[in-house]
Amino acid sequence: MCAALRRVKCWTGDTLYDESVNTATASMKRSGWTIGHIADAPILITPSWFVAAAFLTVLFAWSIHGQAFAQDFSMPVIIAVSLAFVLLLFGSVFCHEAAHALMAKRRGHTVTEVAVTLWGGHTQYTGRATHPDDVALVSVVGPLTNVVLATLFWVLQHVLPGGSIPALLAFAAFFSNVFVGAFNLLPGLPLDGGQILEAIVWRATGWRSRGTLVAGWTGRILAIVVVVAVAVWVFTRSGSPDYTNLLWAAFVGFFLWSGAGEAIRAGEMREKAGQIDARTMATRCVMVRSGRSMADAARAASGVEAAAVVVADPQGHPKGWVSASAAAKIPEDKLASTPVDAAMVPFPEGCDVDVALAGTPLLDHLVATANDAKIVPVVDNGAVVGVLDVARVAERLRAGGAT
Repeated sequence: MCAALRRVKCWTGDTLYDESVNTATASMKRSGWTIGHIADAPILITPSWFVAAAFLTVLFAWSIHGQAFAQDFSMPVIIAVSLAFVLLLFGSVFCHEAAHALMAKRRGHTVTEVAVTLWGGHTQYTGRATHPDDVALVSVVGPLTNVVLATLFWVLQHVLPGGSIPALLAFAAFFSNVFVGAFNLLPGLPLDGGQILEAIVWRATGWRSRGTLVAGWTGRILAIVVVVAVAVWVFTRSGSPDYTNLLWAAFVGFFLWSGAGEAIRAGEMREKAGQIDARTMATRCVMVRSGRSMADAARAASGVEAAAVVVADPQGHPKGWVSASAAAKIPEDKLASTPVDAAMVPFPEGCDVDVALAGTPLLDHLVATANDAKIVPVVDNGAVVGVLDVARVAERLRAGGAT
């Protein structure tokens, strides 16, 4: 049952993902080729990157073809120049992601993956962001890295011979870094600017979920604005419409819309998680000492409606609970001679839930300790006061958190 909880809990954003990555797959290892390590995490080139690289190379070659500066270029040269630009673009994206990874490690997170993907790239890291500054600092270093790269390419462009292919590539890299840095600072998730907006709202309201929802809906508004603005520009300017720009706008709009949708779902799930607490969700239990008989357990549970039978050691610490299906298999005439331990399902070590736990810390604890347990004990100052049904917690998350 805890596996189901883990699948639901991943939407609360406890595994932190940069860019537009689906948080529902945060704990899954992606396929790809490891080409190195940074911040103790593998750098992956995913198969989807090759699709993106080929698509962008063709798109850039189409854009370059027919331009005045390219009139003397053969098609193989145009394709080579386009591929070089795509590699520079993805190199800039990688530097952007590397900055995220290094700052995340500096802020105490464990970086698990830096990947170059269809969408450009992402940085995956685990650990709870306990303060808005965590989110803001990890987010802002990416665009700042692009600003530094843009400055370097601008200088390089003026050093190289004017009109040469290296100078043209330096100018294109300068422009792309300005674009990537400025675009990522737009205040909507899944962009870095959206994460900064999330941190600002989080600091102002005290609720991270509110920040996530505000930045997520802002991201969806940005998606619409980008597509509409480019479409208006394409069809109102003089001359034949440039459908390449419209294609770019559709690509960017889809990226923003899908990533913002994931953020909105994560924010909604965080809100639901905040309404869950061990005290109100705990159900009744009766305690039976290890070594006592099943008949003793039946007498203890008699008259206590829907109570779980918890088996405790001589010191009163919970060892496990009596499985109703296992108890049903014991003949009635054997109940007095069968110890409760024979029908006991052991509790995973360390799974005891403090009665004061609530929200995402409660989910953290369950996912880390409950394994596939059906129920876990709820304790108050070491004394068992009830049990928590893990499947019921997962169902509450799906349904919304109301009792």
